Amino acid sequence: MTLDATATTSPARDDANPALTAALAITAIAAATLAGAWFFELVLDIRPCPLCLEQRYAYYLAIPLGALTALAAGRHAPRAVLLVGLAILAIAALGNAGLGTYHAGVEWGFWQGPTDCTGPVGNLGSAGDLLKRLDTVKVIRCDEVQWRFLGLSLAGYNVLISLLMAAIATWGLVRSARQA
Repeated sequence: MTLDATATTSPARDDANPALTAALAITAIAAATLAGAWFFELVLDIRPCPLCLEQRYAYYLAIPLGALTALAAGRHAPRAVLLVGLAILAIAALGNAGLGTYHAGVEWGFWQGPTDCTGPVGNLGSAGDLLKRLDTVKVIRCDEVQWRFLGLSLAGYNVLISLLMAAIATWGLVRSARQA
C-alpha cells in the first residue's frame, strides 16, 4: 500500500452539519445537567438555594431551543435561522456561566450574596402548630456549600458545563457561518 492509497481512504466530510451536531450536543448536555440537578435534589436531598434555581433557567431554555435548532438544521432551514438559534444558546450559556461564577464567589466569600433565603413556607396552620412547623423548615442559604467534589461546588460545575455549552454553540455558529 502506498501513501497515496491511504490518503484516499479517508475522504473529507463535506456533508457534515455543524449546526445539527452543536444543537444536539447542547440539548443532551443541558438535559443531563438538569437530570443531575434533580437527582441531587430529589434523591440525595440536597436542596437548591435561590441562585441554584436561577441557574437552571438557562438549561430550561437550552433543551427546547437546542432541539428546535437541531430539527431546523436537520430539515435544512435557512442558515440565518440556525445562526440565530446557536447565538441565543451561546449567549444563554455565557450568561449562565457568569451567574454560576457569581454564585461560586458567594460560596467562597469573595463577595456578598443575595440577602433573601428560601424555604417552604406554606400553610402554617394554627398558632399552636406554628412553632412545630417552623422547626421543620429548612432554609437554604446561597453562601453555604452543601456538596463539593474535587474542591468544586455544584455552582462551580455549572460554570464549567455552561462554558462547554457556550464553546460548542460558538463552534457550531462559526462552522455554520463558513459553510457555503
